[in-house]
Amino acid sequence: MPATPKPSPLLTSHLSRQRTFGQLSAKSRDALAAQFTLVSVTAGTTLMTQGQLPSRLVLVLSGAVRLSDPDLNLSVQLETGDLFGFGATPTPQLATWQAVAAADCDLAWLSAQGLEQLCAKHPQLAFFFPSIAPADQPQARQSSQVSESGSALNLLNTPIRTLIKREPITLPPHTSIQDTAMVMRDRRVSSVLLVEQGLLFGLVTDRDLRNRVVALNLDITRPISDIATLAPMTVSANSPAFEALLLMARHNIHHMPVMDGGNILGMITATDLTEQHSTSAVYLAGDIYKQTTLDGLKSISGRVGQLQQHLAAADASAYSTGHIVTAITDAITTRLIHLAEAQMGPAPVDYVWVAAGSQARNEQTAKSDQDNCLMLDDAFDEAVHGEYFKRFSKFVCDGLAECGYIHCPGEMMAMTDTWRQPRRVWAEYFRKWVEQPKPKSLMLTCVFFDLRAIHGKAELLDGLRQQVVQHTKGNSLFLAHMVSNALKHRPPLGMFGQITLSRGGDHPHTIDLKHTGIVPIVDLARVYALAAGVTVANTHDRLEVSAQAGEVTGQSARDLRDALEFLGKLRIAHQAHQMVLGQAPDNFLALEELSNFERSHLKDAFSVVQTLQGVLGQRYAGGRF
Repeated sequence: MPATPKPSPLLTSHLSRQRTFGQLSAKSRDALAAQFTLVSVTAGTTLMTQGQLPSRLVLVLSGAVRLSDPDLNLSVQLETGDLFGFGATPTPQLATWQAVAAADCDLAWLSAQGLEQLCAKHPQLAFFFPSIAPADQPQARQSSQVSESGSALNLLNTPIRTLIKREPITLPPHTSIQDTAMVMRDRRVSSVLLVEQGLLFGLVTDRDLRNRVVALNLDITRPISDIATLAPMTVSANSPAFEALLLMARHNIHHMPVMDGGNILGMITATDLTEQHSTSAVYLAGDIYKQTTLDGLKSISGRVGQLQQHLAAADASAYSTGHIVTAITDAITTRLIHLAEAQMGPAPVDYVWVAAGSQARNEQTAKSDQDNCLMLDDAFDEAVHGEYFKRFSKFVCDGLAECGYIHCPGEMMAMTDTWRQPRRVWAEYFRKWVEQPKPKSLMLTCVFFDLRAIHGKAELLDGLRQQVVQHTKGNSLFLAHMVSNALKHRPPLGMFGQITLSRGGDHPHTIDLKHTGIVPIVDLARVYALAAGVTVANTHDRLEVSAQAGEVTGQSARDLRDALEFLGKLRIAHQAHQMVLGQAPDNFLALEELSNFERSHLKDAFSVVQTLQGVLGQRYAGGRF
């Protein structure tokens, strides 16, 4: 066998004197020294660029090294015996600082994997390496769980057809319940499709057999169509898996037929999409609908943050994350409505519970308050029905607050008398806002022009929304005031295109990703949509449809969608990181969290918004006077 190379005397000497490695025995230090790589460099040599510090741990044997963050103009000088890089450099600086030789240097470096193995063998050393979390700490376990779920949630970008595992198992509707159960047992499936003359007729699951047959002692010779779900919800084979996940979560179903036009390709189940049941949107929504008390819903709502962490770890798009997180808010809201009606009895007149703001746009994150309203049928009589709906709306809004969706600071909620009105009153609200665009009216339009029905008679909202957009389409005076109001939210770029950080307040030296990044894009898309007479609420979709209508160029719409997606993912990742650390999520990002590459893209995103704000401002410059 070849002889083991003898460690460098210089390195061995330094390891014995260095306070971290001096904790080891002489034998352990000798073994460790053999894993280091020795290098000599001249003054001015770039040792590691931004993003490379996480790759290795470096010990300065002689000379000096300067660590710096060029974007923030920060630097520190390291001397002989100091450590930097993976493990030694604090986590916030790992991705953004770079290392340059301040003098001729002798260095020794150890791979990141080598350091992790060392700390696993000698756990006490982890004390000296702040950017390595010991494997037995809760934070490390939580991060590990997030990573493990990533492979499952990457299915968000996968076409549904690629997840089908077998040919569809079909039976005619007249097959007996017993024969159906035997087929499911023999084929080892949890569902079958009922097909007649080549067309999808219905769907039967093992849950149907349990709840509709065994529990009710039903005659098993009866046709299976008696217990089937007829005309089941389906998904297109070319749709992303995200769409199936979203539909399942919203409607609390676990099986969905996959169609290619009129042809049945197979079945997709919740477990095909993710094995992480505890934080899967489908299973989370299912648990929500099982709750019979507010305390139960409060317990479930605490898992929304973990869901966002899993989505961030899976690199899910901001568009899909917003839809999935919002679907859980919808489910909690709907279940609270069910509990209210169970306690108070059925509503005396038709109504529709309406989400406003980010919930309406399907753009929520784990950090959200509530904006909602109640639209009542015109048969509503305050003297007869008012007390019921007052108690009903307060129950739901207070329940949402208990579940973590804080009361709107501006009281834009259904529990506020002003925002709980018959349809005719809502029609008058919108007419005044459009015809008399005063500052308060413009503020309200930014909330209540983004609406989506959550529960109840959706037709009450749909008809009104069509009337409103017809009134705004081509209304230059109103749109000019909307543009003026929208331009109050500006991206944080200085005169020379540099990012401007906040100087005061509770979050100094940060960027408000929501109000100076995402809100300006939301405002632009809203103006485009109102000008085009578009009724969709989601910002990404508004930009796409508005471009088709000619209100914004296709290139500009794509640029804004890309900027929105980039800013949204930064916000989601920032909040997920905060939650992993046990902190409350917010929208305030420090530049130290970003790589140089990300900072460059952030400037580009802000520049796109700034440019298109200018274009829209010029278009409507004369309309307000």
